Amino acid sequence: MGTLSKVLCLMLLCCIVAAAEGTLKYKDPKQPLGARIRDLMNRMTLQEKIGQMVQIERSVATPEVMKKYFIGSVLSGGGSVPSEKATPETWVNMVNEIQKASLSTRLGIPMIYGIDAVHGHNNVYGATIFPHNVGLGVTRDPNLVKRIGAATALEVRATGIPYAFAPCIAVCRDPRWGRCYESYSEDYRIVQQMTEIIPGLQGDLPTKRKGVPFVGGKTKVAACAKHFVGDGGTVRGIDENNTVIDSKGLFGIHMPGYYNAVNKGVATIMVSYSAWNGLRMHANKELVTGFLKNKLKFRGFVISDWQGIDRITTPPHLNYSYSVYAGISAGIDMIMVPYNYTEFIDEINSQIQKKLIPISRIDDAVKRILRVKFTMGLFEEPLADLSFANQLGSKEHRELAREAVRKSLVLLKNGKTGAKPLLPLPKKSGKILVAGAHADNLGYQCGGWTITWQGLNGNDHTVGTTILAAVKNTVAPTTQVVYSQNPDANFVKSGKFDYAIVVVGEPPYAEMFGDTTNLTISDPGPSIIGNVCGSVKCVVVVVSGRPVVIQPYVSTIDALVAAWLPGTEGQGVADALFGDYGFTGKLARTWFKSVKQLPMNVGDRHYDPLYPFGFGLTTKPYKM
Repeated sequence: MGTLSKVLCLMLLCCIVAAAEGTLKYKDPKQPLGARIRDLMNRMTLQEKIGQMVQIERSVATPEVMKKYFIGSVLSGGGSVPSEKATPETWVNMVNEIQKASLSTRLGIPMIYGIDAVHGHNNVYGATIFPHNVGLGVTRDPNLVKRIGAATALEVRATGIPYAFAPCIAVCRDPRWGRCYESYSEDYRIVQQMTEIIPGLQGDLPTKRKGVPFVGGKTKVAACAKHFVGDGGTVRGIDENNTVIDSKGLFGIHMPGYYNAVNKGVATIMVSYSAWNGLRMHANKELVTGFLKNKLKFRGFVISDWQGIDRITTPPHLNYSYSVYAGISAGIDMIMVPYNYTEFIDEINSQIQKKLIPISRIDDAVKRILRVKFTMGLFEEPLADLSFANQLGSKEHRELAREAVRKSLVLLKNGKTGAKPLLPLPKKSGKILVAGAHADNLGYQCGGWTITWQGLNGNDHTVGTTILAAVKNTVAPTTQVVYSQNPDANFVKSGKFDYAIVVVGEPPYAEMFGDTTNLTISDPGPSIIGNVCGSVKCVVVVVSGRPVVIQPYVSTIDALVAAWLPGTEGQGVADALFGDYGFTGKLARTWFKSVKQLPMNVGDRHYDPLYPFGFGLTTKPYKM
């Protein structure tokens, strides 16, 4: 072959390569999903694959880090925000800046940004905060939670984020657990019903292909069923502890929600910190790979919890090499590192070189992560814009939250024995008393996982309506409303009040900080009940993440309402108190008499509750 022929051949080859590069198969949305995944994986180096498996916190996700380590995912931890009271624009700009770094890498694989949106978009100032799951279970209304999922997805997208670490489908079997309010019910059947939030977040699954992840475009987000599995069954309700139960119990009580989640196309599943009979779930290959991936045919990706592999050992991070080996071998695909990413990357590289972790396990993880990213359209539209900014805290979403509040209330008592019912309350009265710290405290009303991880105290941290403001909005203009946070008995006796509304409960908390052995109403709640209800007709509204000790006070109370953690729309409480709507909620948790009875769940042999599972008095709307 002559020199000219060689040059022409070389030029032709270059043209063919250039043409091929111009229409990379993985970048072509017309190509089948499997072909796109295979094409991209064939192009990826080992370091690019490992990068996809790494999720880091936004505070360390600099453009340089994203590019150097090919990081696949970034998250906001609880309360981790770009700035205090950040606007949607600030959020979008931050997410896009990180994303642009990912897109500038050799293959341009977009990162996926995740955040805890567990009762609305709860980290974000001005977002609609819906009732926590403990209240939503009361409604037994799958359509309502589906609508809440859809609204939450829009608010999360308003800030440029495509992935929410929700829903929690734990079955809380002991209210001493600090995460019990994240659970819909002690009954797995209600939890199964409530998985309808998944198609709300992600969109309705268009096909019946079992286990295939689905996210229906830019108005939807990838969801995350958590925490797999048995997180709600730990001994004495101790967070991250040991769930001691036989296989029949685990699969009969704690697993059913995952059947529904997988069937509804949930994109991701988060592993639990807890152990099952002594083996940490983050190291449980039999359940993560054997059952979830192989038996249930889950084809999305499995993600660790925050420092989840570190906590395989006690104390955490005691033997990081073992933690990495055990977690990856168990079948975890994405590791929420979230800070020490170089340590993780170095360790996994070392174990691959030593043939401790096979390349097939890495490929399985990366294939699953890419499947979700392709499915949700992240390659086609990786950058966010402000087109959904007006959805954050919108009037429609606040009305939906208000509906959820009134449907989640449970009326436990209405009138003393032989007396007329107290509720609904008359709007037109001379003078009424509102008492208790929880009456005028948006932070207490919302609970943990609101603006910050542990929640806040006060009214200036986000936007909403307190129960006190709701009462004032609802009563007749001529009715005088007196608010006293902690009135003494003389003040109440001399006040000539027609009736009183006492709002007491728990302070905000999250995770292990909510673990308790006493389950009491926080002081001075009990003395307020005594001071007020001893002198005037009263309704006590309990704002708490779980049933609390109430039996000692019930005889002095005229009416008792469990409001759980209602969120920003306190108007929903007043809607029912004053009869604009009737009470309809039925307990989705057993209300115990004494903590000595715990754990006690419906169906137990020695079942002797104060208010049984399914209890709830009803009222008719007040006809004006």
